[in-house]
Amino acid sequence: MTFFHVMNLVLLVVTGFYALWFRDLLYSVISLGAFSLLLSLEFYILQAPDVAIAEAGIGAALNTTVFLFALFGVDRLKRKRRGRK
Repeated sequence: MTFFHVMNLVLLVVTGFYALWFRDLLYSVISLGAFSLLLSLEFYILQAPDVAIAEAGIGAALNTTVFLFALFGVDRLKRKRRGRK
């Protein structure tokens, strides 16, 4: 294993830990996006570029976008309900 490979694995563990550790959901979603991007880099290091492209496109970009839209949608719903009371 090269130094770059080991550092990527360490960063994967760190971002996975932070995704679970953060109380704020926005920080968790950003950490999950970083985790997915590092995972796609890991797939590329392991010489699977097709899987890396799919993980970067779907995992890092699409999932993070959907999670952010859902998070802001729920926040908007909470503000509407608070305004009614």
